[in-house]
Amino acid sequence: MRFEQIRGLIYKLDPETAHNLTEKIFGLYDLCPRLFNWMAERNFVLDPRLEQTIWGIKFLNPVGVAAGFDKNGTMVKSFPLLGFGWGEVGAITPRPQSGNPKPRVWRFPEWEAVQNSFGFNNDGVAVIKERLKKIYPFVLPIGANIGKNKDTPEERAVEDYLQLVEELKGVADLFVVNISSPNTPGLRDLLRPEFVSQLVERLKGVTDRPILLKLSPDMAPEKVEEVVEGALAGGVDGLIMTNTTVDYSVIPTPIKKGGISGKPLKEKSYRMLKLVAQLAFGKVPLVAVGGIDSAEEAYQRIRAGASLLQLYTPLIFKGPGIVGEINRGLIKLLERDGFNSISEAVGADLKLPSPTTESSSG
Repeated sequence: MRFEQIRGLIYKLDPETAHNLTEKIFGLYDLCPRLFNWMAERNFVLDPRLEQTIWGIKFLNPVGVAAGFDKNGTMVKSFPLLGFGWGEVGAITPRPQSGNPKPRVWRFPEWEAVQNSFGFNNDGVAVIKERLKKIYPFVLPIGANIGKNKDTPEERAVEDYLQLVEELKGVADLFVVNISSPNTPGLRDLLRPEFVSQLVERLKGVTDRPILLKLSPDMAPEKVEEVVEGALAGGVDGLIMTNTTVDYSVIPTPIKKGGISGKPLKEKSYRMLKLVAQLAFGKVPLVAVGGIDSAEEAYQRIRAGASLLQLYTPLIFKGPGIVGEINRGLIKLLERDGFNSISEAVGADLKLPSPTTESSSG
């Protein structure tokens, strides 16, 4: 059965209910793997031209699942079934929290957009750590998206992030510092160069795992430059562009709270990638996320400097086959332009040194 045939039925469900149902379905994997393995055969593209080694970690393909899909480490085994080459769990906070009041997620099919105000609802680091222990090391690289608790004051925010890294450094391949979500009051206020520099430096003092910083698409260019410089000064290992936007002008009928993801974020996220590439390409690997829903869009981000990609919202509107479609399309685009591997295409539109990435395909 094609996704288009059941999409209407899915959309009759509240978005959060539909997501919870998806979680329950994938939770059945261990009971009967054979019922699910056909998905990996259909969706996972294994081709040496898509492979890269970044931060000493092997990525079989560049497309990862963004944070928010698997908030609690319950769906990691679904990542390869959906075709992803890596993925994030979280956002994870030190203590469990229920998040913001419901309803807190809305879909806009006509704009292929989702708006959410979840507020880092998760089971807390202790529970999630135990879940990850059971599957780590996994067949794919797993990132932990980490955020402070809502009631943690700014002056103690660093302590939250330090605790998370200490707890999870044995069950995650990389960390994504989330201080760019619009759904925790005051969190984006931490996007200051001095705070970012101090935070990254202290986190790197307690782990040898890569530390990445996720940026907001709503930052002014001059602030982006300051924050990126602060992150680089602190020793950040990578930068992710971008989180959701609170620019409600990108869709005609927004809810006046939370952040918007999906197709309307495409241009803002792409512009941010190009800006950050001018500042950091060749210094640290870059990750693009936001509105990536086709091979052509993915390839544009790669040529603009992104070594890795992420998506989540396109799963909702294009179905579980979208990752495989993107990866197969990337191979065709690499062939068209005469590249032997994806790492050769990274930053092809930039006149800068090659990024700190090795190709596993030689």
